[in-house]
Amino acid sequence: MNKFGLIGFPLTHSFSKKYYDAKIEREQIPEVGYELYPIPDITDFPGLVEKDPQLMGINVTIPYKIAVMRYLDQLSPEAEAIAAVNCIRIERENSGRPVLTGYNTDVYGFAESLRPLLKPHHDAALILGNGGAAKAVSFALAQLNIAHTVVSRSAGNGQLAYEQLDAAVIGIHPLIVNTTPLGTYPDVMGCPGIPYDLLGERHLLYDLVYNPPETEFLKRGQAQGAAIKNGLEMLERQAERNWEIWNAGR
Repeated sequence: MNKFGLIGFPLTHSFSKKYYDAKIEREQIPEVGYELYPIPDITDFPGLVEKDPQLMGINVTIPYKIAVMRYLDQLSPEAEAIAAVNCIRIERENSGRPVLTGYNTDVYGFAESLRPLLKPHHDAALILGNGGAAKAVSFALAQLNIAHTVVSRSAGNGQLAYEQLDAAVIGIHPLIVNTTPLGTYPDVMGCPGIPYDLLGERHLLYDLVYNPPETEFLKRGQAQGAAIKNGLEMLERQAERNWEIWNAGR
């Protein structure tokens, strides 16, 4: 039996577990399981891999997307560029030491879910937030040839501060991506502090948050005529990409 799973701490809520359990049942995939591994310290990771020879792939979530890299043998180009990993393929050949390769499928999930919504005028974007998710979004936008600027609480190093978002800035950035957790359930009234009254029909607002389906950020954008998209499809496409990586050639 091949096993896949998710490491992080704590793991109180898991999109991955629900998604893969449903996929395995729906597609009637035999001899496959998906487990949660809430390890309290990243130093527990090597032992987890060594003790379970059936473990062939791992998802990585907070707080280990960066810390896990020291235990990997190689990185995909996007994982190396972003310096964060959310997917690991484990290869066990000839009963030797497992070989671990790290990937970042956030890039693929975001790009593929955004691509169908893009129009020719969506040539520049604002990325709200400057954490790990923002790095994945930045990498994907570069692949899509979309110029982009990060917006954070303070300006500097090429970043804008929220108070600098005036009519001119909003007007030349028709794509706005929220990578912050603002608006996530249960704090559903939270939203990034942008001038929503300056948005219009040419704007596309994308929120990585998917619970609730329509965040306050998206609601305010839609009220101004903007197109909107939440992060659920990004997670679904990311999950399918993980599955492809884990099972390729097996």
